Parts: sequence; structure tokens; C-alpha cells
Amino acid sequence: MEQAKENKMGTAPIFRLIVSMSLPAMFSMLIQSLYNVVDSMFVAQIGEDALTAVSLAFPVQTLLIAVAVGTGVGINSLVARRLGEGNREEASHAATHGILLAFCSWIVFAVLGALFTRMFFEAFTDTQRVVQMGCDYTYVVTIASLGMFVQMNIEKTLQATGNMIYPMMSQLTGAITNIILDPILIFGWLGIPAMGVRGAAVATVAGQFVAMFFCLFVAFQKKHEVHITFKGFRLHGYIIKNIYAVGLPAIIMQAIMSVLVVGLNTILIKFSEAAVAVLGVYYKLQSFVFMPVFGLTQGIMPILGYNYGARNKHRLLSTLRIGGAIAFGIMLLGMLLFLLLPAQLLSIFNASEQLLSIGVPALRIISLCFCPAALGIIFSTLFQAVGMGGKSLLLSVLRQLVVILPAAYLLSGIGLHYVWYAFPIAEAVSLAAGVWLFIRVYKGRIRYLQPNEVMGFAKHEAAPESAL
Repeated sequence: MEQAKENKMGTAPIFRLIVSMSLPAMFSMLIQSLYNVVDSMFVAQIGEDALTAVSLAFPVQTLLIAVAVGTGVGINSLVARRLGEGNREEASHAATHGILLAFCSWIVFAVLGALFTRMFFEAFTDTQRVVQMGCDYTYVVTIASLGMFVQMNIEKTLQATGNMIYPMMSQLTGAITNIILDPILIFGWLGIPAMGVRGAAVATVAGQFVAMFFCLFVAFQKKHEVHITFKGFRLHGYIIKNIYAVGLPAIIMQAIMSVLVVGLNTILIKFSEAAVAVLGVYYKLQSFVFMPVFGLTQGIMPILGYNYGARNKHRLLSTLRIGGAIAFGIMLLGMLLFLLLPAQLLSIFNASEQLLSIGVPALRIISLCFCPAALGIIFSTLFQAVGMGGKSLLLSVLRQLVVILPAAYLLSGIGLHYVWYAFPIAEAVSLAAGVWLFIRVYKGRIRYLQPNEVMGFAKHEAAPESAL
């Protein structure tokens, strides 16, 4: 029990703790955004067919990332809560199960990639050059995806202990490796044969494996509050169940983004290809606003989970308030940028007059959703941190499917200009639902929390993970 009390997540000043834990994650996510842009830039130099092939592979990569990140979120939430309860043994068991789950996820995607990749691309295009390049890329990123799964699960485990520096270093080593190898392998520099699109995929997985080896070194050679070991290991179904109680909703939340984009493109293409291009540009631009907020949530999730496990209501709510204020501030700055400089932002992508005429009002209207989105994201993070991943999933589905697509479809009957209002409408509805869910969770779970030593609290929460 003493170890749990000494953990900085239970004692350090909240604001300083949030900043120290979030800044590395925020920086890492910005780096991730940048090297994704670099990837696309190099691939585009091969030709339009290459860019098309990689674009068609995007949903497969989205699903890979969704499973990796979602499983990692489930591990993070469970490890943080068990550490908060003072149950280091079960926190270590959860971390060890995370390595096993990484191997299981890899095997599934390796088999699916080997068997169904060509069928997947032939369902979208008859152009054999595109099909072949798409297969060259996707075979590599699926069959060699082990590095990503192991890296992600260890990173999330380290974050759950309050260590944000090693995960940042892991992502940086992977990103830098990818950026360096991209032109070398794609274009055949330094005497290496040019590999084209396959080279981009090899650079990607090489970066993932470098990051994985770094994470493994840190996990097994450095001291942590959790101890990953397979000596005497026994598979526990209830641990896997608790991981995916949060992880599965997080996986679905990550995966439905591709469904949203397909649906919106179907609506926008009726107006013009430029309208679809505006949506694509928006998602590239908004990542630089949303990514810092997602990095913030990586920092506050273990703090929330730890203090929920420790039954420290004051620190739990203080983290929620301060995290919400920081997220709101970031999104407010992003909204002002979109409102005041939309033409300049679009010009980064060499926008035509038609793109500017559609995009300038679109960016201004969509940016109205940023501030309510900030608070909605913070509520979702709280629900994940306390083991209620289903509520986060509900908010995500409400925001990205249930409201926005029907709203966009109905507003398209009035005109293209009005379609963009679906974004702020969806965020407003989602925020209202988030506030309502938080009130229920507060009344049912948070209101009566007392520190462990006062309540004689045992290892697990009094209410089941799925309650409320």
C-alpha cells in the first residue's frame, strides 16, 4: 500500500503533474503527424498510381492502428487503476498479458494480410499497377506488424506508471528511423536498389521494430512499478476481459473514423471533387490542433485511473477540471486560427480558386466544433480511465456516426455550404450526452469515493467494471 502512496500520480501538484506527463506525449503525437505527411510526400513523387495505392491501403492501416492503440488504452487503464489500489502484482500481470496480446494481434493481421490483401485491392480497382503496388505495401505493413503491437502495448504500460519520457523517446526513434529510411529505400539511395512503394512500407515497419526493441530494453532493463515476466506465467481470462472492457470500445472508436470519412465523401462527391478535397485538407490541418489534445489525454488518463483506483475524489476531479481547461485552451487557439487564417492554411496545399471558395467558409464553420470537442474528449478520457470504455464508445459513435452523417445528408439538401454545420451540431449533441453521462457516473461512482486507508479499501472497485 505504501508504494501506491509514494507514486507521483497520487502526491504531486496536479497542474505540474499534468504538464510533465502530457508534454512528451503531445510532442510525440505532433512528430507522428509530421512524419505521416513526409511519407505521403515521398510516395507522391513516385506517381499518382503510387499515391492511389497507398491511399487505398489507408483503411487497413487505420484498423491496425486502432487495434494497437485500443488494446494499449485498455492496458493503460487497468494498470493505472491497479497501481492506484496498491495492487502491484495484478498491475504486473496486466502488463505481461499485454505482451501476449500483442503477439496474438500480430498473428491475426499477418494471416489476414497474407490471405486477403490482393482480394481487397481488386475490389476497388481494375488497374493492375495500382493493385500490385497496393499489395506490395500492404503485405509488408500487415505481415511485419509485430513491432507496432509490442511497441504500443509497452508504451501504454509505461505511461500507466507515470513514465512519459521513455514512450516519447520510443516514438521519436521510430519516427526518425522512418523518415531517414523513406527516401533511401523508395528511391534507391546509397547504392540500395530502389524499392518504390514497398520501400515506404519497409521504412515504416523498420521504424516500428526499432521502437519495439527500445521499448523491450526499457521494459526489461530499467526499474518500474510493474514487472513484466513470463516466469510462472498463467493466462487469466478476467485480466483479458478487463483490458478489453476498455480496449474494445477504444478500438471501435479508432476504427469508425474511416467509416465517417467514407460516408462524408459519398455526400460531398455529389457537389464536386473539390469539396472532397476540402474535407481531406481539413483532416490534415485539424490533426495539428487535435493531436496536442490527444497527447494531453495520454498524460491525464493514468492520473485519473490511478486516483480513481486510490479512491481520491479530490485529485480525480482536480485532474478532470485542469485537463479540461487546458484542452479547451488549445482548441480555442485552434478555432481562432481557423477563423482568422483559413485562406493561408489552405494555401499550404497549393489550393485552387475553387478550393479556396469552398474551403474558407468550410474551415470557419467546422472550427466551431473545436471547443465543445475538447470537453467531450476529456469526458471520454475519464470514462476510459475508470474502466467504463462503453461510455467513451457511445460518445464517439454519437459524434462520428449517429449525428454527423444524418445531419450532413439532410443539410446537403439545402446546399454544400450547410453540410459543414454537421460538425458543430454533432459535437454539441455529443457534449450534452457527455455531461449527462458524467453526472450519472459522478452520482453512482465518484461522489462517495474515500481514500483507501479511510475505507479499508480492498483490491478492486466495489462496483463491477460494467456498472452504470
